[in-house]
Amino acid sequence: MKLQQLAEEKVGILIVFTLLVASVGLLIEVVPLFFSKAVTQPAPGVKPYSALQVAGRDVYVREGCYNCHSQMIRPFRAETERYGHYSIAGESVYDRPFQWGSKRTGPDLARVGGRYSDEWHRIHLINPRDVVPESNMPAFPWLAQTKVNIDATIGNMKALRAVGTPYSDEELAKAPEELKNKSELDAVVAYLQGLGLALKNVR
Repeated sequence: MKLQQLAEEKVGILIVFTLLVASVGLLIEVVPLFFSKAVTQPAPGVKPYSALQVAGRDVYVREGCYNCHSQMIRPFRAETERYGHYSIAGESVYDRPFQWGSKRTGPDLARVGGRYSDEWHRIHLINPRDVVPESNMPAFPWLAQTKVNIDATIGNMKALRAVGTPYSDEELAKAPEELKNKSELDAVVAYLQGLGLALKNVR
């Protein structure tokens, strides 16, 4: 009783107790995940992004696409019937940071790979209303005119390798050729077309 009264009367004590409880919760809920293979190992079929996909992901993040599109399907019937298999941590082991998110002004993109053609994505990014008349998504026409920054993408791949993404020296050496004369539009389309393929047909 005295402890409760102390916490109610002294704000500093209450803050200490709150931090203590939060720390215990963190230790119990989060720390074990660092040792779980389901979280740290890629799901079957999940591979590191290609150089063009890395460039596309960078543009996706830069343009704030994650502000309106999540990449996480919740394990509920309404979600899985619409989007497919619910998201698992093993799909995102090469995403740093991951793009799960919670906002859905636009549809979830966790399984968008292969759902539409490359041309559909190009038209949609240049002027969304040409393919989805009711869309309120902004247009990104400048992506078609802007070339991929090859040096920045290779630097990003090297940084990703330093934190565990298994890029080989050969993949890094081939990256300039893969990115040569590619627009940011090409890169974003490649990134989107690769999302969710590993579990796309799993129900």
